[in-house]
Amino acid sequence: MDQGESRAATLHGLQARMEAAAAALDYEEARRLRDVIGLLRNGATIEEAAAADGLTRQQPGAMGLGTSRQQVVPPEGWKPPRKPDPMTRGKW
Repeated sequence: MDQGESRAATLHGLQARMEAAAAALDYEEARRLRDVIGLLRNGATIEEAAAADGLTRQQPGAMGLGTSRQQVVPPEGWKPPRKPDPMTRGKW
């Protein structure tokens, strides 16, 4: 059996276990199996996926748009620009 068949058999077995756990109302186990299946489908090896202890999900609104950083940190030495003078209207 080659690596592709082994991966497919593993995914099929995990899918069946996940569905059985959900049917038995063991949602934590079903969630864990779902995360392992996701790791396998995204290219992780079987050993890496088995070693994963679950995924830490980001909280909505706790991150910037398009980034996984929790807080925006300005670069080293950056200073905010000066505020414009509101009395300079029309003086270009």
